[in-house]
Amino acid sequence: MPRRDIFGCRRSSDSLRSEKSLKEPPLKSLHSESSLNSVKLEQFRKLSTSQILESLKVGEACSLKARPDGTLMEGHHRIKVLRERGVDVDSLPREIVPRG
Repeated sequence: MPRRDIFGCRRSSDSLRSEKSLKEPPLKSLHSESSLNSVKLEQFRKLSTSQILESLKVGEACSLKARPDGTLMEGHHRIKVLRERGVDVDSLPREIVPRG
């Protein structure tokens, strides 16, 4: 399946900036777990942890995006799957999406 079909992500914009600090807030979901698409979750569960982590890298079209307070803007399903696998998602580099 083509990558864009799996990830269905938003493109980065010029207003996004990459920010890595030791004191980034923990990631929190914008949506409740019950609202996540079960078909998408199953698709991501079929991917390896390294594939998911690679897709979240800063600079990728589908990178991990969050507000300054840690609210997820992009990556909800992938973060859920990584948490299920015991990955420390709060330490992942993310693109910060400033309030607008």
